[in-house]
Amino acid sequence: MTESTGMSRRGLLGAVAGVAAAATAVPAWGVDDQRPGAVRPPTLDRDDRHVVSRLSSERALRHLEVLSEEIGPRIGGTASEKRAADYLAGQLRSYGYQTSYEPFPVADKFLAQIGDPRGVLPDDICWQAGAAPGGKLDVTVTGPARDVGPAAAPVWPADVAGAVVLADDTAAARPAFVAEAAARGAVAVVLLPADQVFPRRASAFSPAGLTGAALPVVGVAQVQKRLLREVLAVVSSLPLTISTAAHRGLISNNVIGERVGNGANSPIVMVSGHYDSVIGAPGANDDGSGTALTLEIARVLSKYPTEATLRFAFWGSEEQGILGSRYHVKQLAQGQRDRYRAVFQNDMVATSWDPAIVYWLLSFDGLANAATTAVRASAERLGYDPQLVGPVLRGSSDHQSFQEAGIAAANFSWRGELTPASLEPPYHSPEDTIAKNVSLERLQVSMELIGTAAYALARQP
Repeated sequence: MTESTGMSRRGLLGAVAGVAAAATAVPAWGVDDQRPGAVRPPTLDRDDRHVVSRLSSERALRHLEVLSEEIGPRIGGTASEKRAADYLAGQLRSYGYQTSYEPFPVADKFLAQIGDPRGVLPDDICWQAGAAPGGKLDVTVTGPARDVGPAAAPVWPADVAGAVVLADDTAAARPAFVAEAAARGAVAVVLLPADQVFPRRASAFSPAGLTGAALPVVGVAQVQKRLLREVLAVVSSLPLTISTAAHRGLISNNVIGERVGNGANSPIVMVSGHYDSVIGAPGANDDGSGTALTLEIARVLSKYPTEATLRFAFWGSEEQGILGSRYHVKQLAQGQRDRYRAVFQNDMVATSWDPAIVYWLLSFDGLANAATTAVRASAERLGYDPQLVGPVLRGSSDHQSFQEAGIAAANFSWRGELTPASLEPPYHSPEDTIAKNVSLERLQVSMELIGTAAYALARQP
């Protein structure tokens, strides 16, 4: 509740929530215009104006299209993640940054693809799934879908032979059910997850607990389960093609771009995001949005000299446990660590989910630091003060790796009003697409906040 207006934060910020539904509407405000949801027009200094006048959500959208639509799911260490890394490195080089890769090993991955020979399934979501490492891998099979209900108590039809069997999964029933499906002649098993409590939805998964299964076994996401059953309810036959693949001996990569400031030992200001995604998720908001933001800020700041050294980082394999940023920090000598002025980590900065009306400042220790303070100052200049909450104690993104080493860092993200744990329904889902889960207006706000904050810190001697 704001004392000056008597309105709730939801009422005050309803403008941003309303426009967020138009996922790809390009923001139309001018440099000095009051932004949607802001409480007053901006009071920008000359350097702020340099940044905000050049930040382009249309350019950021193009990066998002490459990452989430042309490349799609970017699973740590796989060829798709490397394609994304090469794209990011190429962009940084084109902006004039000294660019490098930081390779590191990651665990094997087991993936699947669900195909629909008749084109009946909706094609506006991703149909990647997880494959069981204990099932048949590197195979492709096709058969009619047969839904047998709960794996713990299946109702077997007479025509299971040659079919792709769908069942509600439970880990305890999994081995016996898969063995029974194979014995009855099924060609594949599709395991359907239990629904999570709204707004969360279950993600695709690689089913564990199997050894030497005689057929491919895959785990789908909650939205894929719903769509499969909706289609089966209205069609007489639904052939499915199931392909599985093992990806072994994997190397993931961080991508780092740098421009040296005023001297080889100048302070370091870093802007970053992770560019990988989970199985089955195109990762438009998580974290294509933070990646696109980082690229666009890198482009804009490449035009202006800074006292500090600028670093732009794209972390690999964040979804496996912030592996990339932890690897990076571990390689930093203490002299390098001491030079860091702030790390601005951007994770999920553009969701179009209406309730995500708070821009959270997330700190691993819950305390303010140079990164959170700089963003708060930028919010005041841009007129966004009421939209910000924090710093609030929360890890689970790449800022944690830096704060564990004593480096000022924070994560910035649009989330639900009551808690930073309130994430949009498409989170880690096949529906994390530009059309279903991205607001260019929220992305533009995020770019302006981080861009002006990072530039302000980088200008300081």
